[in-house]
Amino acid sequence: MIHIVFETANIEALSKAIELDETLHGDIIEIKDDFAVGHIVDIYDEYGYQLRRDWWKEVLEFSPYTEQLNIVDDKLVVHNLIKKLEENTNEKIWIWMGQNQHDVCGYYWLISQLKNYQGKLEVLYLNNLPFINEKGLIFYPQHLFEIQPKEFLKAKKLARTITLSELEVDPDEWKKICNENAIVRILEGGKKIASKEESFYDNEVLSAVTAEFQKLSKILNHVFGKLKVQTGDVFLVWRIRKLIEIGKLEIQGDWSKGWKEVEVKQTVILNEA
Repeated sequence: MIHIVFETANIEALSKAIELDETLHGDIIEIKDDFAVGHIVDIYDEYGYQLRRDWWKEVLEFSPYTEQLNIVDDKLVVHNLIKKLEENTNEKIWIWMGQNQHDVCGYYWLISQLKNYQGKLEVLYLNNLPFINEKGLIFYPQHLFEIQPKEFLKAKKLARTITLSELEVDPDEWKKICNENAIVRILEGGKKIASKEESFYDNEVLSAVTAEFQKLSKILNHVFGKLKVQTGDVFLVWRIRKLIEIGKLEIQGDWSKGWKEVEVKQTVILNEA
């Protein structure tokens, strides 16, 4: 059994669950890229792959995560998955998804490359399902890592074989989304992904910035506290850089010295006489 997850934090959560139930024993593999943002047109071709890589290079510039560009090799991960499926006729893949666009877009990207392996693919989509948190209260998790290990044992009962119909329809849906090539994708319910413009989060960013200079970290914390549709900090900082470029925000500090050295405020608009 091979478990697929789409967030690093999910690895630890699932590992703890496996310790409680040996029937879940298997390798845990993470798809590292966030396919909910960035270029995805022709994503399986060299042109699309390079376009996306160049975009990530721009987004990651000046961030604490610049090394990520060289350690993310999801293409190799899929190559090895397919090799294992071919070599071991009894091998099964369990794809774990939380109710968020990051996981669902990752699922679409992955399943489009595994569509020839019907019967070997199981999905566990925790969509609108209640779980018990550490305080004993019912909640609806958006991410797998929010679930207690013992609750994962209940979740495993949700595993089901991905149908032949899904292996026909889902890759077609992903192809349509790729052709739209929006920079932002959000989850509207079920597995419905909607394409949005790159400025989708700008209003939340602008509302968090005041007329006085604030540390970038403070602005990010404020934005994350308000966001209904989550995204990564590198994407938000990239948007802040774009808003600075077009004159909507002002910067104090040097990007090349890192995020900690940067402060941002609203641009002062002088009234014309």
